[in-house]
Parts: sequence; C-alpha cells; structure tokens
Amino acid sequence: MSNIDVNVLAQSAPRVCFVTLGCAKNEVDTAEMTKRLSAAGYEVCDDASTADVVVVNTCSFIQAATEESLEAIFEVCDLPNFIEGSAKLVVAGCMPARYGDDLASELGEAQAFVPCSKEDDIVEVLAGVLGDEAPQASMSPDAQSPWAGSPASYVKISDGCDRFCSFCAIPYIRGRYHSFPLETVRASVAERVAAGVREVTLIAQDTGRWGEDFDEPSNTATLLATLADEFPQTWFRLMYIEPQGVSDELLDVIASKPNVCKYLDMPLQHASKPVLRAMNRRGDENSHRELVARIRERVPGITLRTTLIAGFPGETDVDFDVLQNFLEEVEFDYVGVFPYSQEEGTRAAEMDGQIDEAIKIERAQSLRDISDAIGEAHVSARIGQEMDVLVLGREEDGQLYGRAMCQAPEVDGVVYLEEGEVGDIVRVRITDTLVYEMEGDVVHGS
Repeated sequence: MSNIDVNVLAQSAPRVCFVTLGCAKNEVDTAEMTKRLSAAGYEVCDDASTADVVVVNTCSFIQAATEESLEAIFEVCDLPNFIEGSAKLVVAGCMPARYGDDLASELGEAQAFVPCSKEDDIVEVLAGVLGDEAPQASMSPDAQSPWAGSPASYVKISDGCDRFCSFCAIPYIRGRYHSFPLETVRASVAERVAAGVREVTLIAQDTGRWGEDFDEPSNTATLLATLADEFPQTWFRLMYIEPQGVSDELLDVIASKPNVCKYLDMPLQHASKPVLRAMNRRGDENSHRELVARIRERVPGITLRTTLIAGFPGETDVDFDVLQNFLEEVEFDYVGVFPYSQEEGTRAAEMDGQIDEAIKIERAQSLRDISDAIGEAHVSARIGQEMDVLVLGREEDGQLYGRAMCQAPEVDGVVYLEEGEVGDIVRVRITDTLVYEMEGDVVHGS
C-alpha cells in the first residue's frame, strides 16, 4: 500500500448522493455506480444537501416518469448547496438515453449527462466534473458494499429489449437485448450473498430470453437452477418474464427448487387479440388462459402477477369487455393496471383511435376494482397458513416487517411481525390481513 492515510483521505473525499427514480433496474444501476465510486475514493452519502455532487438517476419510461424525474432534478437544484454554487449536478439513466442532446440543451443546470449505456464510466464523468477536487488515489479495497445490511437485493441478468411493443420506449432507451454472461450474474449474486443478502430478485426487461443470444445458447431455466444450487440458503425470485419465455423447463425449476420463490410475474398487457396485435404482441384470451392453466398445473400454489394497459388506441368496448372477463375468470393474485400513456417516439403515439383521457382512467379503475376484489380475497385466504418470512426491517413507528415468497418487493405488501432479527428467515402463521398486507406470529419449534 502507499503512505496515504486512508482516514484523512476519507475525510476529504468528495461526497456523492444518488437520487434514484423509476424501477428496480435503475436501483441496480445506482448500486453499481455506488460501488465504482466508493472504490475510487468517493464518499457516498444519503443527504443531497451536504453532497458535493448529486447524481439523479432518472426514469423516462412514460411521460409521468419523465415529469417526476424533472421535478426531482429541480428539487435538488433548490437545495442550499446548489444555490450557493458549491455542489454539482449529474443527470444519469433513462432521460439522457432517451432525449440525448435535446436534454443537454434544455437542462443547463446539469454539469454532465450519463445515459444508461455509459454508467460504467461514472468515475471518469465525476472526475471531469470535479477536476482537481476528484480523489487522486483509491480508498481501501475494503470499502463498504452497497448491499451491506440489505436482506434483499436485485440482480440484472440482461439489458435492452428487441420486442418493440408499439407503446414502449424501452428499446430506444436501453438498446437492443443482450444477456449478461453466467459468470457475471454469478459474481453479482455472490457479492450480494457475501454482504448478507438473503433474497435475490432476478430482473431484466425480458428475463425469459436470457442466454438465447450467446454463441452457445442457454436459457433462463438453466441460469435459475444453477444459482439455486450454488446458493442454497438464498431465495431467488424471477420478475418481468414475457409469456413466450415461460417454458415447461423453467416451470419445473421453479417447482422443484425449495429456495426458488413459487412466484411469476408476466406482463400480459391485454387479452383482446386485435389490441395485442396493435401493440405488436402475441397471444389472445385463449392462449393466455391456457398459459395460466399450464403454469398452475406444473407449479401448484404458485403466485401470479401480471400487468395490464387500459385504453390503448383503438380499444373498443368489446375489446375492453374481453379484458375484464378474462381478468375475472383467471383470477391473478396481483395485477398492475396502467392507463395507456401516449409516448413520443413510439408507433402507438401516432395511431388513429386515441382514447379520451377520462375513458382511459375510468377503464383502468374498473380493472383495478376487479383485480383488487380478487387479490384481497386471495390474501385473506392465507389466514391460518404457515409460511417462511424474510425479516426486512422496521417501519418508522418501530413495527417489524418482512416478506413471504408470495410477495414481490415493493408491489405486493408485506408481513408484519412482533419478533425476529433483520436478515433472518422465520416461520410465521398468518393471523390477519388488511387489503394486501398480512400479520403473523412466529412459530417456535416444540
């Protein structure tokens, strides 16, 4: 090692704060940037008002997300350290990827822009922003992992998308689909497990396509089975899998591995064939129904989540009735419903038959009412059941909470407990429910 005093270096290191918007994939990107900056000698902090640099990792999937990201940027710019000119702003993620030079010309408050494809260069970007103030030497290699103290984490297994659904800007933001090598995914999981993570959620824009683009093709089932066997004390959960990626081999892995959550998230988006074709998607109500039946047959007791769009251009009353009837019949455990968003640069934005905003909102609410009635009934049926729960932390009021295998992070509610240590997996008997939340008592061995 050099003669540099690490403690003095740490005290004088520039402070960087991340503000992260959007989905779990952005959270993973922020964690990776955090790791690179920590290793390069930066101090990563949680308080933007005391930071030398604030990196806003933006979302731009839909217009509302873009507006939220801009609001976050302007809130940062109103902080005292920015008003007095002592702090720098870096805008990263989806907005620079989607809007490029147009964003740079419109957002003069930022000193640098880092699109998704350039986030690995964050150390060099901040060095350019800070100049002589940038760290001149690396900190100890023992810099704290961004996953330390976190019982659960996400791991991206691929990026980009080749589907080009007519409503979606993701291929233009994230680029073409590319799988991450098995060794890269394995190393990411190992890092998190070493830091104490007990649950890993595998994510991507299209998790079911993993490995198809390798010189020697592989598949998601092989990846999931490999990870489950190598890390037997870690829960694995699969999210964002398109219907075409749900193979029997994958379902058999989910069914047979005790540390793989019996949970599947499939964004079906609609059930009417004309609407799905206009979306540039496959399937219809019959194929969707058969898919769900096949899943439930091969993985008894599996929890199913889907995502639906209401009010897509050209959606007729008949199309919407098909979707409502399908939703009532299939009875998903959890459903995310969104009114169609007319996104600049997508094919759907230029389609005839754009639907009035009030009708879109009304249809979306109707779908939510149906799905909530079904979902709440499914949750309340768990009263009296015993299930393993990963203890996650405490609410502001001190209430302990965790997550069961039937609950995905951030979207499906939690389980409230009276005892347990963060990071432990405990056996719980469900005693009560409220909407999507559950309460339970820890079951002690005799």
